[in-house]
Amino acid sequence: MLHARGLTVTFPAPSGTSTPTSDPASDPVFVAASRVDLEVRPGELHALLGESGSGKTVTARAVMGVVDPAATVTAEELRLSGEDLLAMSSEQRRAVRGERMSMVLQDALSSLNPVLSIGDQLGEVLRVHRAWPRQRVTERAAELLDLVGIANPRQRLEDYPHQFSGGMRQRILIAMAVSLEPELLIADEPTTALDVTVQAQILRLLHDLRQTFDMGVLLITHDIGVVTEVADRVTVMRHGLVVETGDADQVLTSPRASYSRELLGAVPVPRPARVLAPSGSRSPDVVLSATGMVRTFRGGPRWNRRTVRAVDDVSIDLRHGETLGVVGESGSGKSTLARMIVGLEAADEGTVLYGGRDVTRRRGRRPGAQRGVQMVFQDPYSSLDPRMRVRDVIAEPMVTARHGSRDGRRDRVAELLDLVGMAPEVMDRYPHQFSGGQRQRIGIARSLALDPQVLVCDEPVSALDVTIQAQVTDLLVAIQERLGVAVLFISHDLSVVRNLAHRVLVMHHGVAVEVGDTEQVFEAPRQAYTRRLLDSIPPASRAERGKLVAAT
Repeated sequence: MLHARGLTVTFPAPSGTSTPTSDPASDPVFVAASRVDLEVRPGELHALLGESGSGKTVTARAVMGVVDPAATVTAEELRLSGEDLLAMSSEQRRAVRGERMSMVLQDALSSLNPVLSIGDQLGEVLRVHRAWPRQRVTERAAELLDLVGIANPRQRLEDYPHQFSGGMRQRILIAMAVSLEPELLIADEPTTALDVTVQAQILRLLHDLRQTFDMGVLLITHDIGVVTEVADRVTVMRHGLVVETGDADQVLTSPRASYSRELLGAVPVPRPARVLAPSGSRSPDVVLSATGMVRTFRGGPRWNRRTVRAVDDVSIDLRHGETLGVVGESGSGKSTLARMIVGLEAADEGTVLYGGRDVTRRRGRRPGAQRGVQMVFQDPYSSLDPRMRVRDVIAEPMVTARHGSRDGRRDRVAELLDLVGMAPEVMDRYPHQFSGGQRQRIGIARSLALDPQVLVCDEPVSALDVTIQAQVTDLLVAIQERLGVAVLFISHDLSVVRNLAHRVLVMHHGVAVEVGDTEQVFEAPRQAYTRRLLDSIPPASRAERGKLVAAT
């Protein structure tokens, strides 16, 4: 169905730079993908695997014809069902997109128009390519929302992107992409922002669609568990080059390339539950407690107001040197709880105590800046100001709190960079000059600037590939053992939580349904919902393949 041979994508390089594959006699270029060979057969799911920056996404966008205008795309062959894509005019290529091939983009928040309702955005594809009447478009849009598991689909058509959780927005993008049942679906990290139960649902959906319509799927991902579950063939990329391609069983069980073995070796595997060290980092003292936390949101048009109780009477205790993992599906209230604890969100009811002092933020009341509780945000790309140098990003909390002198703050920045494994010399660079993992290290350094006793980490590794995930989680463990900080770690990746947390809190529809030691929750869960979450974890080996797509 898709046949690419010798696909190369280049961009103009900054003045005075070149890459090893550049022609010194011509203008310097940056080679994002070099002579990539790729095939997707009807009804096949072909996984494109590799770290961030390996060239996966730019390869897929070149196939779709949606690369940056400055890019140059060349190929010996690039065909869809035998038709030469590079020989098509821009109008012909646009007609193919959506109708015969479509793409699910990774960043749901920036991919959806914030000023248009979800119904209008879902209907746009149908109106452009099929010219259906409004009533039929509305009916099909509701069917699509139901297909990807969004409750009350007809009502939700009137809502806007900001009224959905990150996982729900990603489901909407998938609904758009499959609306016309294309021959080829390119899915760029479609499950990165999704919890395990919705991820399992999406994998079943992709499985059913390709079986029913003989649709080929090119799946771009850094999630080895997803590849293990659904892939028929796998191509591994690094630095714009294909390092290995073959049958999924062969690549995942007996990889030939050393890089493939390194990538597979970074997958989190269950290890003995963490215990608090018997040294000074261990303490029965509660450093932070939140009791009876409640947060209610009201939304929708004036004639159809709805009330959502995002957090419903949740209480937690966090001890010195302890990591409490908070897990649950998208929309379960995890992030809202975290934002109330930090003070970014006002609580309707409940009390947050830090060091025995009430630091609860309520409507109309904003307590003083709380130095002892700091946050590490989910997206390392948008959480750092692109106009500020690294030294200013990390020093900002100290400047705001009027802490230390100018020279003292610079010394503290160098110390923090060293703590997170980065050279102090990088402090004069800007965020865009770093990889995603390095940016997240900078975010962690910023959160430690005021010597906090509590770190609230909201999905800090969900946007990172497996090798960088392992580096960041190991860094958090090392910092905790060295400084004795308590960590509230929010994640939908249960494998990461199992390896990192001392205790686990499970949330569902704003309610804490289970809490206990990590080993007890994972090995002997008491609640049916917890068991359903654990059953949705992607398989660790090809021997377990099919356990999710076969589930009902």
